[in-house]
Amino acid sequence: MKKTVKVVAAIIENDQNEILCALRSPEMLIPNQWEFPGGKVEEGEDLKTALEREIKEELACDIEAQEVFNDHTHEYDTFIIRLIAMRADLIKGQPEASEHSKLIWLPRENLNSLDWAPADLPAVDQLQKEKVEL
Repeated sequence: MKKTVKVVAAIIENDQNEILCALRSPEMLIPNQWEFPGGKVEEGEDLKTALEREIKEELACDIEAQEVFNDHTHEYDTFIIRLIAMRADLIKGQPEASEHSKLIWLPRENLNSLDWAPADLPAVDQLQKEKVEL
């Protein structure tokens, strides 16, 4: 039986309505594909705390996690991932790539130009369907 991993991911939008995208490094599982940054939820940890901790560890900045945006379960060859994408506000610092190969800010209408990790695709699709509120 495959192990199910519970993961949180941040949908961080800047003042120009661009969304932060992270390229997985060649050393990571599912290498060289784009994702929304985040990580595993520890035992007994709530989603908001997990996401804020992961972003501080991975990107060296502070966010405030908001509501759940997309909750999707995807089965890979060797494991199952429950990816919970949450909106988040950047409150201190600028994201810096430490674990990822690259970070970019991209307008939502251009998100599908990247090669996304399969588990992130439902959130990408939902973002593209959502109208930007001005």
